[in-house]
Amino acid sequence: MRVIGLMSGTSHDAVDAAAADLVLEGDSLLLTPLGMVSAPYPEKLRSALTAALPPASTTMRDVCRLDTRIGQAFAALATRADRELCDGRADLIVSHGQTVYHWVEQGRVHGTLQIGSPSWIAEATGRPVVSDLRTRDVAAGGQGAPLVSVVDVMWLRGRPGVPAALNLGGIANLTVAGAAGDPVAFDTSPANALVDAAAHALTDGRLEYDRDGALAARGRVDTALLRALLDEPYYAEPPPKTTGKELFHWPYLHTFLTGRDRLPVEDVVATVTHLTARTVADAVRAAGATEVIASGGGTRNPTLMSMLRTALHGIPLRTSDDLGLPSEAKEAYAFAVLGYLTAHGLAGTVPACTGARRPSVLGSITPGSGGLRLPEPAATAPVRLRTVPA
Repeated sequence: MRVIGLMSGTSHDAVDAAAADLVLEGDSLLLTPLGMVSAPYPEKLRSALTAALPPASTTMRDVCRLDTRIGQAFAALATRADRELCDGRADLIVSHGQTVYHWVEQGRVHGTLQIGSPSWIAEATGRPVVSDLRTRDVAAGGQGAPLVSVVDVMWLRGRPGVPAALNLGGIANLTVAGAAGDPVAFDTSPANALVDAAAHALTDGRLEYDRDGALAARGRVDTALLRALLDEPYYAEPPPKTTGKELFHWPYLHTFLTGRDRLPVEDVVATVTHLTARTVADAVRAAGATEVIASGGGTRNPTLMSMLRTALHGIPLRTSDDLGLPSEAKEAYAFAVLGYLTAHGLAGTVPACTGARRPSVLGSITPGSGGLRLPEPAATAPVRLRTVPA
């Protein structure tokens, strides 16, 4: 099956589309990467989305407009991906949508909302679309995240020691899959969320993020600010747990900067970058991981990667590129796999990772122009994910 995975993460700067050929062979799902295309959100759309996200208030009119415009942005990129990566022969499109709210109270997730109506994608491409993948896990008592943990568990199976897959998006999440015992997965902390917020706010909007980690590289970590930030109760909560920009946003960070008005922007960015490295490394060691395989936008920040490597104190750090999955596209490929599982009637969650009562077949399916023709349900679920060169 030829599948396109669509993803926009908590950094909400762009939409990524990754295409893959997926074939079930014995107990292994073989993934052949076909490439990735990406497109930034139009500036007007990104500004409207940023203005509507927590802790800001919004209106149902704005939610409707964002749902439509994001759906149209996803549809445009899906059409391009089908044409450029799949020769117009994609069988299925899987859309994560854009997370706008993750409802968490006292450690329990009550709901999650991803917008970007799949009807626009199905109408533009003529292909069936799997979407709304997180809600079913939440309905089954899970956190709804990290949802790619089932893919990580299959992908890491068979590696020596206790490997961990780390995604450095707006939020950092970790999947640890050891040889013995159940795997564990959870959001560790902010990754780019506070770095982006500081870079944008403290440069009066001149920068959207810390390109190449340049600000952090010029700054010095402020130990007093770091200690205050490390007192955040979320870090001490046991997994499974999830968080998002509902917690880690500019007003949150700004409260810690009160009385520190003279702190240079470079020092603030260096400090929150170090915060990411420190909290991720603490989570890795607590989980007993013996290697870390990183992916996501944060891998393009050499200052963050250097700080993380130092904080890991000798635990090997590599990127998913070394294992055959491009680090920038790994999440989009993971959602392609989740959609494949859904289309074949297979569960897409690991209860030990999300905290759900049971595994669930994820998402809703929007038919394409030719109606809905799903493949025969798979007799057995794959236990391994192997990448195969194109």
